[in-house]
Amino acid sequence: MTLADLARPELRAALQHKLDHKTKPLGSLGQLEALALRVGLILGSETPELREPQLVVFAGDHGLAARGVSAYPSDVTWQMVENFLAGGACVSVLARQHGIALTVVDCGVAHDFAPRPALVNAKIALGTADAFSGPAMTAEQRDRAIQNGRDLVQRLPGNVLLPGEMGIGNTSAASLVMARLCGLDIADCTGAGTGLDGDGIARKTAVLREVLLRHAGATAPLDVLAAFGGFEMATMLGAVLQAAEENRVIVVDGFITSAVVLLAQALDTRVLQRCVFAHRSGERGHALLLQHLQAQPLLDLGLRLGEGSGAALAWPLLVSACAVLREMASFDSAGVSQKN
Repeated sequence: MTLADLARPELRAALQHKLDHKTKPLGSLGQLEALALRVGLILGSETPELREPQLVVFAGDHGLAARGVSAYPSDVTWQMVENFLAGGACVSVLARQHGIALTVVDCGVAHDFAPRPALVNAKIALGTADAFSGPAMTAEQRDRAIQNGRDLVQRLPGNVLLPGEMGIGNTSAASLVMARLCGLDIADCTGAGTGLDGDGIARKTAVLREVLLRHAGATAPLDVLAAFGGFEMATMLGAVLQAAEENRVIVVDGFITSAVVLLAQALDTRVLQRCVFAHRSGERGHALLLQHLQAQPLLDLGLRLGEGSGAALAWPLLVSACAVLREMASFDSAGVSQKN
């Protein structure tokens, strides 16, 4: 399957005409109108309906975490997976509130989990290798993880994917991917992550700068992923690529998810046509990354939790945008006079 371009001038014109003739001043719903137009284009309909949204949390551990790039120990990854499955995490609460199906994927957590209905075992290894010493993953591991993500989406119902992640050390991986693919200094891409103080951020930045130097030859997107990425990022990449091919709406969460979309659009720029960016996070670098992707996020709440929490918070806006397109009266149908 290949990605089709979503330019669709006739559908775009029909959607815009429909929005412009609703019972409201022209453009008065602001960004909600742009959202309705985008969702309508992705789903190929003037009356788009969002079906069976799937929030998928991809989890994996990072060998680089041993270098002190996070304020939390790696054990938090598997402990949070258990929290997701028990329904106690923020994203669990939000998914339950909004009726969104939640799936957790073990892509490479350094822990063995008991089988559960909402847990998918797609483990490549017990975490990636230390990117300070060599590539985080082999090409074979990377490709297997990407295929795992594709296979997962093919099995999921619905027409919306809300990807999230969990992995101690993955803000470092995202910063490395961003710096290399965007051509930016690593200091501009590196933030507090799980809550490092100023000295901790300085140490983290120094480690990441050295990692970039050690992998100077990794410049192609898939090589960058193998050098710096996590198994959860590689699996998410496959899921995003598959969702794009299936014309699903992809609700992009925060910094790590945006870095995966950066990789996906480097492989095929049409992926961005399927994306709705949920929010601008408080993680340093995310605003720059959104700017690079020319993305306009829906929310700006200072979030930096990850998990897909920002995507879940933005979800009601997508529902409202579609409802406006389907149900709001036009001037003609309501018998309301238009502007002179």
